[in-house]
Amino acid sequence: MKFYRPEWVQLQLSIILSVFLVAPVTGASQLNYVMYLTGQHPIVPESSLVSNVTHVALAFMSTSLFNEPGRQDWPLFTTVDKVRSKFAQETKIQIAIGGWGDTAAFSHAARSVANRKLFAMNVAVMLEITGADGIDIDWEYPGGNGEDYKTHPNEEKEWEIEAYPQLLAEIRMAIGSERVISAAVPGLERDMLAFTSTTIPKIMESVDFLNVMTYDLMNRRDTVTKHHTGLVDSIRALDAYIERGVPAEKVNLGLAFYVKWFKTAVGGHCESTPVGCKTELMEDPVTGKDLGKAGAFSWHDEVPEELAMSFSKAMKNGVYHNVPLKRAEYSGNEEDRGGYYYWDKEERLFWSWDTAGAIETKLRSVFETRKIGGVFAWGLGEDAPKFEHLQAANKGVRSLNKGGVEYEGQGRSEL
Repeated sequence: MKFYRPEWVQLQLSIILSVFLVAPVTGASQLNYVMYLTGQHPIVPESSLVSNVTHVALAFMSTSLFNEPGRQDWPLFTTVDKVRSKFAQETKIQIAIGGWGDTAAFSHAARSVANRKLFAMNVAVMLEITGADGIDIDWEYPGGNGEDYKTHPNEEKEWEIEAYPQLLAEIRMAIGSERVISAAVPGLERDMLAFTSTTIPKIMESVDFLNVMTYDLMNRRDTVTKHHTGLVDSIRALDAYIERGVPAEKVNLGLAFYVKWFKTAVGGHCESTPVGCKTELMEDPVTGKDLGKAGAFSWHDEVPEELAMSFSKAMKNGVYHNVPLKRAEYSGNEEDRGGYYYWDKEERLFWSWDTAGAIETKLRSVFETRKIGGVFAWGLGEDAPKFEHLQAANKGVRSLNKGGVEYEGQGRSEL
């Protein structure tokens, strides 16, 4: 029998106790951390800045390709192998299919059993040829309210609500359980036509997670100003999916690495109420076409000459309004929705964006009350050359992965 000195036993007990007290009680895997890499800005920073990225979605591959029988070539702005070499070995590389305006081919694919099988078979072939680990479905949006909602009203697309999960199921059957399927889904409740308490369980049988587009929450269809990626509206979007039956751990919060601007109306009371004031008509009411009264550009883009002076003022004088209450409650004042903005009185331009600090605040605030599955950003190269927003997101995700947030009512503590 071996005897231990009392002081040694005390030391051992101290070590064991410290492990229980200091180590975060997670019981869960690391967060999803997804980056869209786009053909417009195919820039990947140094490896240390993307070391904790779990998934990269290459955007986009055209949907129409998957409706062609016997197709063997799959054009993309880069190759999976080139992208894979720039990320950690375990990072999953996905092909994002579709995108804004690429709706007709999705409708064709979903319309019949035969079409769905062809589409799914082609997805499987594409994955084998490219070596990708999975796909991201960017149908914007099944059931209507897409770019063509004026020329193809929603009533023409009601059938897509049931066909959407059927298409996803066919894809899952074709590619097997080991491949990743994610879907980019709308952040505005008015666009969540295909995401109901009836369809959500069917959808989630096929997908690994949803990337909720908690950006562009103000767009040219709106008539009053608001934060395009505000904290409160982001939380409400996440809650809408969770309330409809999506497991919280399969929901990802979206970050925008770009800025948006909108032209406000004369006499719109923007001087007294810059958030919540009237805009000019920004969309043709008959065709739905852009009237040039709103726009967006990334941090990597050259600032349009006609906007340069106003943008400079926004960067210098922008303000952020904190959300005073938790769980998506706010005072009733539109400014309290948690977002960075600036209203240019001379140009009558309303600017909306997230600073690096706003991103840190957003991650901390969301994860304090919602145990969701992760974070994604549109898009990685859009944050070049400084990658300030990426670094803020990295900091937040690393902290969350280390257990640096308390979840209310879940007994988790940071010690």
